[in-house]
Amino acid sequence: MSDLVNVVEAPSQAQPTLPDLARRVVFTTRGRKHGAITRLVSPSNVGERIKPFVFLDHGEVTPTGRPLFGIHPHSGIATLTAPLSGGVNYEDTTGKSGVVETGGLEWMKAGHGVWHDGGVAGSDPLRFFQLWVALPRADENAAPESQYVSREQVQEDGPVRVLLGRYGNARSVIRAPAGVNYFHVQLKDSERWRYVPPAGHNVAWLAVDRGALQTSQRIDEGVLAVFEEGAEGAIEVQAVGDSSFVFGSAIKHPHPLVLGYYSVHTSAAALARGEAEIERIGERLRAAGRV
Repeated sequence: MSDLVNVVEAPSQAQPTLPDLARRVVFTTRGRKHGAITRLVSPSNVGERIKPFVFLDHGEVTPTGRPLFGIHPHSGIATLTAPLSGGVNYEDTTGKSGVVETGGLEWMKAGHGVWHDGGVAGSDPLRFFQLWVALPRADENAAPESQYVSREQVQEDGPVRVLLGRYGNARSVIRAPAGVNYFHVQLKDSERWRYVPPAGHNVAWLAVDRGALQTSQRIDEGVLAVFEEGAEGAIEVQAVGDSSFVFGSAIKHPHPLVLGYYSVHTSAAALARGEAEIERIGERLRAAGRV
């Protein structure tokens, strides 16, 4: 079986029909709304099914001039913020600050501890996904690292923008853990997309931003769908209307998810180290009047 398959076609039939052998959807959710933001995945629920993908937020936020979340810490995970329209202001305790515009990416590999802040940039509403990835044991207490990627740096292959990992001839410039793919896919009405996960990618899911998709069942706008784990066969979807969605596949995270308030680690000892570093940085920020 080939690693990745890039097939987009617009069939003539009016009703979508997909092969019975394609990997099937086994779980769907609309998540929980918190104002303008919907939490589709948390580590205590869907994140256990699809780890290393442990949080996913989707939202459309009107500019208010205030920070989106306020300065806050993380450890043990990496966050990837992808503005689909509008832009994001960012600042973090690695010393970086700036703006990620539409189509760009903000990658924050928290490691043993980092604090960051962000808000809506400019006057246009911000529509975005924010993903949290649980880090491998070798990286969960490493030094933090941030990358801010312009739209021009995000490589594409057909309808796929590669946010993490690789697809066909496109690669992400982000230094993410191996064994993780994460894409933004846009299809015209009735177009099909077929994906054969790389060897070992036994978890896969998608979340619909705009439009709807037909796979083993219809997936409407605002819904996250999880595919059967470890099954053979491609994943195939067909757009119902012009559609935009994010898609992830990965080798399943082999460790338990040990949770702090802002942290996800593989053990209680690793969590304690992360929380100690978060507190050390927090003391410095409090002394400077930041928190």
